[in-house]
Amino acid sequence: MSTAAAPLSGWTVLDLSTGIAGAYCTKLLADGGAEVVVVEPPGGAALRRWSASHTAPAPGGDAPLFTFLSGSKRSVLVDVTAPPDRTLLDALLAAADIVVWEPDSPITADPAYSPTALRRAHRHLVVTAITPFGLDGPWAGRPATEFTLQAWSGGIIGLGRGAPERAPVAVGGRIGEWFAGAHASAATLTSRLRGGAGELIDLSMLEAQILGLTYFPVTFHDALGRPFRDRRRRSVPGIATAADGLVSVGCGTVQQWYDLCAMVGHPEWIDEDTDASITERAAAKAPQIYAWLAEQPVEVVQDLASAFRIPNGPVADGANAPKMDHHLARGSFVTDPRDGFVRPGAPYRFDPPLLPEPGPAPRLGEHTEHYRASANRSCGIRTRSGATEQLPFRGVRVLDLTTFWAGPSCTHYLAMLGAEVIHVESAARLDGTRLIAGVPVSEDRWWEKSPIFAGLNAGKKSVTLDLADDRGRALLAKLAATCDVVVENYTPRVLAQIGLDYPAYRALRPDGIMVRMPGFGTTGPWRDNPAFAYVIEDTSGISWLTGHPDENPVQPYSIGDPNAGVHALNALLLALTHRRRTGAGTLIEAAMVDAALNVAAEQVLEYSANGVLLHRDGNRGPAAAPQNLYQAAGTDEFGGRDCWVAIAIATDGHWRKLREALGTPFWMLDPALSSAAGRRARHTEIDTRLATWCADRDSDDIVRTLWDAGIPVAKVLQPHRQTEIPQLIFRGFFENLTHPITGTARHSTIPARFSAGPYRFHRTHAPLLGQDNHAILTDLGLEPTLLTELCTAGVVGGRPTVGPATVPSSTNR
Repeated sequence: MSTAAAPLSGWTVLDLSTGIAGAYCTKLLADGGAEVVVVEPPGGAALRRWSASHTAPAPGGDAPLFTFLSGSKRSVLVDVTAPPDRTLLDALLAAADIVVWEPDSPITADPAYSPTALRRAHRHLVVTAITPFGLDGPWAGRPATEFTLQAWSGGIIGLGRGAPERAPVAVGGRIGEWFAGAHASAATLTSRLRGGAGELIDLSMLEAQILGLTYFPVTFHDALGRPFRDRRRRSVPGIATAADGLVSVGCGTVQQWYDLCAMVGHPEWIDEDTDASITERAAAKAPQIYAWLAEQPVEVVQDLASAFRIPNGPVADGANAPKMDHHLARGSFVTDPRDGFVRPGAPYRFDPPLLPEPGPAPRLGEHTEHYRASANRSCGIRTRSGATEQLPFRGVRVLDLTTFWAGPSCTHYLAMLGAEVIHVESAARLDGTRLIAGVPVSEDRWWEKSPIFAGLNAGKKSVTLDLADDRGRALLAKLAATCDVVVENYTPRVLAQIGLDYPAYRALRPDGIMVRMPGFGTTGPWRDNPAFAYVIEDTSGISWLTGHPDENPVQPYSIGDPNAGVHALNALLLALTHRRRTGAGTLIEAAMVDAALNVAAEQVLEYSANGVLLHRDGNRGPAAAPQNLYQAAGTDEFGGRDCWVAIAIATDGHWRKLREALGTPFWMLDPALSSAAGRRARHTEIDTRLATWCADRDSDDIVRTLWDAGIPVAKVLQPHRQTEIPQLIFRGFFENLTHPITGTARHSTIPARFSAGPYRFHRTHAPLLGQDNHAILTDLGLEPTLLTELCTAGVVGGRPTVGPATVPSSTNR
């Protein structure tokens, strides 16, 4: 399709970013058709030279990660110490619509180009600033890396990742930077959609990581008085060794445990008299399960697991991901138009197509003279006018046919920013998050007590319809006709079965937007496979880089769902922008796996372009050396020896500060350690020294000593302790909501603060089951007597006929 028809054609974005988060944000905007100008300092952007394998680009060439993130962009070289270049930059700012800003470059370090200075000088601009903690507050400007932010978020330890006898492990691949970039893009699109005279968007990477790596732990603890999980434990089976390779097999529900027992030849385990949880029962049988898997070829395990509807998949890495039959069948990987390596395609697809074909990445300064000539001819000052609506999605009605985490996280953002979101369930098909809180069915109204459901659905309305009944399906169609947007994450076959596939919806609502979020897409050999987050992580490569090098990969068990949600949100915002211009609706396929392949792209880029297969390395990382978790003195709140601190020495300056903070010990004076390469070569020795230094100190003392010295450090926080972080308190990241069944609890919001508002995101608690049936259905013209009849027949409303023991076996029902 032509660039002129793209949703963001006519938008101009200046990219003043310095890392993956900002570059990925502007990549998503460029993919949508925006003109993105990368403003680079002398020598070029640092990402031009960055390689996770430390492979130097060829002379005159660029690192593959930069090339991937910079497709279709333009490059302008600016030396802010030279007056003509400052004039050029000022002209670019005057003519732009959006600036994406990150600290720590020669350009953004100049006070004249700080976010607040940009807003004062250019009131028309949307300025999206991406920083570790936010622009203001007690932690603003504190040193941090993606790794230390994972520790502060609670994401390293919160979902029990890693064997209890070893250090917990961070999610590999700098995943937090990619996720923050996707959120920055969504916030930028949100601001532009509502119009107004520009604003400052202040995005915190820490808050993004909380949303991506933890599972509403504060709401859970407030509502139920206990943490979601108090111990680390292995996932069984998880990623296991089969006869000819690694295979992923999930066991997340009671039904999946029963099916797993049958699959491995032990149906007698099903009837064992025990009060143990699924996780505990699987762990007790782990030796037998792993022994059975070790005797089977990967293909046999996958075929059997698929037949039993057990989540499963092959384990992707940088070499094999593009060759997997499903990714091949769907064309999930494409060839880079400039450098010819293999790269993921777009994370979402539109019908009719809306995205332009990706163009090549720019050479350093390739477009400088073009923009200098344009600036000399005309300043091209942009203006924006009109009142700003604090709730940008006010007036947008959304039919929410989602469940579990991925889909609801997309629609929850819309609800927090003003959309009317109508969440549809049935008594026989409750949202899966109502069933996973561990609340006994003997408790009164147990289905209303899930903090996970409350965290994902605050601000929404609830309608309950039996979609197995013709009358329920007829009401759903009438409701869909009133909605601007339909979002669903059922398995691909379900929409047609209930009579609401896209052709049916389009006949009801020609300008409607439908977002489909199947795990593996609506086509391809895996299309009907169950798709929990961990299987998405496994089949995209995210898991491959997570874990200790001497063990099988560890499933993050988190990012796969919210990452899918924020990418679906970006696609929906592009579609809303397109509809505003043209009046046309569209169909979006936002497959979970395509979103995951994009944020795991670096592995495929490194293998395809440099021939290097990246491997997991525990808590070490490619950017900082040393980087690791070190055990601190004392016990955690559960009585275990599980207190850790994260330290990341990202620069040679950090190393000098660490040396001084430790009292300049003789071993640190070795000149070989003054460079990152030298420290990386002796990482094990340094780890031993730092572990000894940390062992006699508690976490707070270590953090205080090192952070005051200007070193990136963090306590590995239990996630329900997030509310103790002063920066989150300052920014109001958590808001109190009172629920009629569970009382008052704190709820997380979104990782961005908008200078034009809103200044509070939560207005109503998560809906009680079917609480809005009468209001919404009578608005559709349903007579009260008929509504009563339908309620009596169970077509509308009703008490749940499903309990935790029969939770659906897939995030995509």
